[in-house]
Amino acid sequence: MTEIVHVTAPELVTYADDLAGLLVETVEEGSSVGFLAPLDRETAAVWWRERAAAVEAGSIGIWIAREGGRVSGTIALVRAPLPNARHRAEVAKLMVRPSARGQGLGGALLAAVEEYAVTEGITLLILDTESGSLAEQVYRGAGWKKIGSVPGYAADPAGSLKPTTFYYKELAAP
Repeated sequence: MTEIVHVTAPELVTYADDLAGLLVETVEEGSSVGFLAPLDRETAAVWWRERAAAVEAGSIGIWIAREGGRVSGTIALVRAPLPNARHRAEVAKLMVRPSARGQGLGGALLAAVEEYAVTEGITLLILDTESGSLAEQVYRGAGWKKIGSVPGYAADPAGSLKPTTFYYKELAAP
C-alpha cells in the first residue's frame, strides 16, 4: 500500500538518500528535472539535504510516496516569496520511480499538493514540464490548463535543449 506523507525538515534529511536514488533513476531514464546525466547519488543526496532549511522555513513543502518503507515518488510545492504573490505557488519535482509508473501515483501526489494548497489559501498553482513528456498527460488529466510552450527552455539530462510547456490550475478558496 502506498502512503503519501508531507515531510518535515528532519524527515527530509532522513529520506535524502532514498530520494537521491529516485532522482538519479529519474535522470538516468531521461526525465528533465533540472539535472544533467550522469548524476551521482551523493550529489543528489546533498541537493535534497540542502532543501531542509527551506522546508523548515515553510517556503517549500515536500511530499513523498512510500511503499514498503521505500520512496516511490515525490513532489514539491514552492511558495511565492513576494507579498503580492502569496496566493500562488509552483509545483515542482514531481517524480515517480520508473517501476511505479502507470499506477496513478503521479496523480495522487499532485492531488495531495493541491489539497494542501487549498488549506493554505493558495488559489493558483503553476508548473512547467518538458513538452511532449508523459507528465503532460498527468497534468491534463488532473485538470491543469496549458499556457504555452517556450522553445529551448531547459536541457534534458543529455544536455540537449528542449521546449518546456507551462501549465496553471486555479483552486477554490477555502
